[in-house]
Amino acid sequence: MKLLRRKEGPSLESRLAALLEAASLADGRLSERAVSGARAVAGRAGVRRSLSVEHTVAALAGATGSGKSSLYNALAGEDLAAVGVTRPTTATAQAALWDGEGAGPLLDWLDVPRRHSAPAASDLSGLVLLDLPDHDSIRLSHRLEVDRLVELVDLLVWVVDPQKYADAALHERYLRPLARHRDVMLVVLNQVDRLPPQAVDRCVRDLRRLLEDDGLGGVPVLAVSARTGTGMPDFRALLGDRVSERKSWSARLAADITTAADHLATAGPVEPAPRTGTKPAGPSHAATRTEAPPHAAEGDGEALSPSGTPEPPASGDGRGGAGREAVSGDGREGARGEAAASGDGREKARRGSAVSGGGVLMSGRVPQGAERQEAGRQETGGAADGAAERGERRVAGLGKALTRALSDAAGVPLVVEAVAKGHRHRAVVATGWPVTRWVRKFRPDPLRRLRIGAMAPSARPGREIVGRTSVPAASAVQRAQVETAIRDVGEAAAAGLPGPWEAAVRQAARSRTGELADAVDKAVARTSVGATKRPRWWRVVNVLQWLVFLAMVVGALWLGVLFGMDYLRLPPPPLPTVGVVPWPTVSLVGGAVAGVLVALLSRLAAWAGGRRRARRTARALREAVGQVGKAYVLDPVEAELDRYARFVEALDLARAGADGPARA
Repeated sequence: MKLLRRKEGPSLESRLAALLEAASLADGRLSERAVSGARAVAGRAGVRRSLSVEHTVAALAGATGSGKSSLYNALAGEDLAAVGVTRPTTATAQAALWDGEGAGPLLDWLDVPRRHSAPAASDLSGLVLLDLPDHDSIRLSHRLEVDRLVELVDLLVWVVDPQKYADAALHERYLRPLARHRDVMLVVLNQVDRLPPQAVDRCVRDLRRLLEDDGLGGVPVLAVSARTGTGMPDFRALLGDRVSERKSWSARLAADITTAADHLATAGPVEPAPRTGTKPAGPSHAATRTEAPPHAAEGDGEALSPSGTPEPPASGDGRGGAGREAVSGDGREGARGEAAASGDGREKARRGSAVSGGGVLMSGRVPQGAERQEAGRQETGGAADGAAERGERRVAGLGKALTRALSDAAGVPLVVEAVAKGHRHRAVVATGWPVTRWVRKFRPDPLRRLRIGAMAPSARPGREIVGRTSVPAASAVQRAQVETAIRDVGEAAAAGLPGPWEAAVRQAARSRTGELADAVDKAVARTSVGATKRPRWWRVVNVLQWLVFLAMVVGALWLGVLFGMDYLRLPPPPLPTVGVVPWPTVSLVGGAVAGVLVALLSRLAAWAGGRRRARRTARALREAVGQVGKAYVLDPVEAELDRYARFVEALDLARAGADGPARA
């Protein structure tokens, strides 16, 4: 039986490069918050990869009184952290190191100055354990410290207690946004010694249900008691397994990349710059603060969505009641604790989440679990994959309409008519009867009247034309037709794209409209220069006309000489004849008739040649105007569509390893 090897996903380095490329492509199109968040993730990943990968940084995070410090001391085997239940006792993070040689630069990067060497233990060799402040502390500095380190550590250990494991602040501020980080997360239900065994099982089941709602199904949940030691061996063994694998750091970075890519995929457009002297459209800050608890002055406020509007409170999700039902009836102490937890959860739900510095954890509206992120991923990487290609096909179909509108606005029909008339005018001047052709010079050349050909008499087709033509300006109707054609191009190309990219494509179609009129006018002038070129047959006919005119003059002079001799009564010289008609008369009359006849035939040929030249000029002008429309309207649109296609491709690569192990 042939065994198939599992196909490995892209390397962490290629995914980081793809994330940076996606952020660069999204710059100026998507919200600065999402773009800067993706770049921050790439920056953090680059630094973390350069530091010790033989150490795993695990953080004990939780609410006030959950027993983080007790667990920290129990794992370290000595009292390293002060323990308290009534108020926050941990102000800054501190680290316990097992075989911490070489971990100094890593802790310097984490900015954790308080460090302790734990007793040697082979099962935890390479572990750097952090005891974090309370995430729900009344002090803003404590909460900001938690938010900072939660974004940096390799392994997250969330410590909860039976009273507040369903706290909305924990689930909405941290667990839901970290749904992609399930592989680097543990949840410890501490203080189970306060509950009967049946209540412990109910709490664990209910906690797992809440985690599944957050998109964290499969995250290990352990019931422990730091005070009695219940469950501590299992917790220590699981922690030791994660440390010995030496993969938590790469799994964390891979999850950060996937989360940042998800935020880019669902990000909104660039926020408009606020106008000075105007008030925001949403609720006032003072009105928002009236619902906050008394300590909100230290930095708490309602969570803001990317658009700047406050998020709705989440106190109605029933999380506090869920925990109470799991414990009620099995102990008065647990019931009293759950009542307190319910009130505390509602309070934190009203407060919302404090916004951190634009990283992965707090980078916008909280998604409703992994399902919402997966839906956004499928929308961007599935149906939107062919949107750019379909847009390019639709743009190509609308190019003719755009060219037609630009041609009308640029006066191409007028120029074409002037080309035909000008050709006939110059043909008469060049091939007309010399006796009367000088009269035509008093009439203006239709092309020169439009300053076509006169602007650069020595210019050749393709050379730069200086100045503008005198073609009449486009009418209001023609300008409206051009604007409609440009708008149709933008709408057709943007159809099916996400909102921010749709706006970017439409803007690209209008990005160079200010230069369009001059560019079209120059194209018309440059292309029409060739319409003033003289055909070679004009020279032949001109020579013929002058020869015929010379014959007519010779005949006239000859007759004049004969008339003078007869007037002076001189004997007439011998006179050659053509039949009975003397040669001087034939030369005079024949030259005049031949000159007029050649002029009429030349005018007929010039009329036919003018029509041909007008048709050729019309085709050349439409092609030139089409090239201008392509360069100034279609090319920016196609470039934006190509940019979106490369953005989607980069996002797909950045998220390619979301469901599998990442390769360092």
